[in-house]
Amino acid sequence: MHRVKVILYGFFLFILAPGGSAQNIILNGSGATFPYPLYRKWMTVYQKENPVRITYQGAGSGAGIRQLIQKSVDFGATDAFLSEAEMNEAGASVLHIPTCVGAVVVTYQLPGNPKLRFTPELLAELFLGRIERWSDPELARTNQGVALPDLPVTLIHRSESSGTTFIFTDYLSRISAEWRNHIGSGKNVRWPAGMGVEGNPGMAEMIKRINGSLGYVELTFAQSQGLPMAALRNRSGRFIEPNLDAVTVAADVAIPPDTRILLTDTPAAEGYPISAFTYIIFFKEQHYGGRSPERARALFDLLWWMLHDGQSYNREMLYAPLPPSAVRWGEAILKSLTYQSLPVCPPEFR
Repeated sequence: MHRVKVILYGFFLFILAPGGSAQNIILNGSGATFPYPLYRKWMTVYQKENPVRITYQGAGSGAGIRQLIQKSVDFGATDAFLSEAEMNEAGASVLHIPTCVGAVVVTYQLPGNPKLRFTPELLAELFLGRIERWSDPELARTNQGVALPDLPVTLIHRSESSGTTFIFTDYLSRISAEWRNHIGSGKNVRWPAGMGVEGNPGMAEMIKRINGSLGYVELTFAQSQGLPMAALRNRSGRFIEPNLDAVTVAADVAIPPDTRILLTDTPAAEGYPISAFTYIIFFKEQHYGGRSPERARALFDLLWWMLHDGQSYNREMLYAPLPPSAVRWGEAILKSLTYQSLPVCPPEFR
């Protein structure tokens, strides 16, 4: 398989500091590009009112998990919750809190960019590399009235360890036995066809460049690049367009206390089928690596703000706010944070 590694915007670094404020504490984060625009907004707003400096590297979910396990960051960000093997590798309890509900969209570049619809079966066949031209009769039957060009389908996928890939391949594994048995789901899989590109923004840019391309990106990046987004048939048989209402409905399910749950192929009748929580991850016990109790408290304050005040910015940044049940579980998880086995949570929040 021919792989092309493109690094366009896949690695981001921002250091945000309000002018004139004493910066005594620095919090370092790394991970998912999926929620990067939202996190950038949050951290810009948060630091205008709080004497803390925050860095965040949008290096992908795999990098965020790895750097947290190595204890080189205060928090990681990932679209794929840690596996049991990763939890064991960390050597100490790692907590997850969801920050928003996002969506992975199927996008393409065709002359005129007509509005397309895909069934689960079509989507699996396309990414297995079996539908090679846009004029294929199966595509035409599902998209009656659309003049599909006789162009080759150029598949594009992520090349690095990616939470977006984890979400997308989890969906494909749920709706296709062949994909589940031969490819599987994960942050990085052995793709049967296509070219690899690094980062959500890199994917969006490459899809925009190539006529006949087909790929998957996070909703915000597709919208910011002006890419078309396909309507997908969900489990209830409805073709659902990716929008915040459909994404919010997809998350209206029972959430476990540790919040580690997959939302793909939602049973919600009006839910968009490739929706997911994205997570901030951090160690439960904050006394490690010379960290101070003040730094642990600064992390608590930032994450508490994300669960509450920060949610008011989600919709404007094209991410669905957390449902109330996810906020409640997130609160309980944050209240379990400790420093030398003592609660980090201030008494007024307990």
